Amino acid sequence: MAPGLLIVIAVMRQHTIRKAVCLEGVGLHCGKTVRVTLAPSPADSGIVFRVGEHGDPIPATPESVVDSHYATTLGKNGARIQTIEHLMAAAAGLGIDNLDVRVDGTELPAADGSAKPFVQLLQTAGRTPQGPRQRPIRIPHPIGAGADGRWIQIVPADTFRISYTLDNEHPAIGTQVLSWTPTEESFVAEYAPARTYGFLKDLGFLRKSGRALGGSLDNTIVIGKSGTLNGLRYRDEFVRHKVLDLLGDLALLGRRIAGHVIARNAGHALNFELVVAIQRALGLDRRAALRMAPAPAAAEAAEGFAHSPGLAAL
Repeated sequence: MAPGLLIVIAVMRQHTIRKAVCLEGVGLHCGKTVRVTLAPSPADSGIVFRVGEHGDPIPATPESVVDSHYATTLGKNGARIQTIEHLMAAAAGLGIDNLDVRVDGTELPAADGSAKPFVQLLQTAGRTPQGPRQRPIRIPHPIGAGADGRWIQIVPADTFRISYTLDNEHPAIGTQVLSWTPTEESFVAEYAPARTYGFLKDLGFLRKSGRALGGSLDNTIVIGKSGTLNGLRYRDEFVRHKVLDLLGDLALLGRRIAGHVIARNAGHALNFELVVAIQRALGLDRRAALRMAPAPAAAEAAEGFAHSPGLAAL
């Protein structure tokens, strides 16, 4: 090596937040006022949810998913937390690996129907690095789910990329196509603000089935017969929101991904099928079952953190 030449190798560390923060609002599906508190969490703990202050930990992993229709729902021992995908996407987009999430209710707040309020909440909390390195998942061969007009797959690639095609016969949507290599800057500006959407004609059925009870023009793009009842933030906001949901669902793997995700008209259910297929193909489900997490009190002491009291898609 020539004199004076310094080679710097970037090491990607895990991150958590600096302080506890709270958000309160109406749940999109439950229609009730709910409150969520985000707090720092030890390295290698991942994102863990709890219902109430003393609820059992529900790790944000595929094993905890109990429903993936209309939203991604986690559950354990009868406790359920619905519509976690926007918070999960916000954490992934900002590089937050470890987080303690306490929910007073059964669902996260819908806020404005996007991940933007959760991004702002996490930015308020601040970000701090932790000792262990990130361990990205590398895709060795194509893995997929679905068929015909609704499918999703991931193929080997050096970096993470999402290519998404959304087809819908409604004139307000049509065919929308995006291909995106995520960066924090582009996520915050171009994808986090994309809102969930739904069709006015489906509202009656959804509410009879106990869904969309908190849906409104304040948290959902509502599509009528000929167009939307409220304005769009982006011309292609619908496909951007699909990409946002996909990012949040992929975060259930708990690690960065090196691979190219290609999807057509996928939703939460297909996203989850892909997550499970990746787990099985790489043996990650067996490894997760064998790994023992540290006791919360001991882990917090090791990291120097203490919990302080008091972050939806159709």
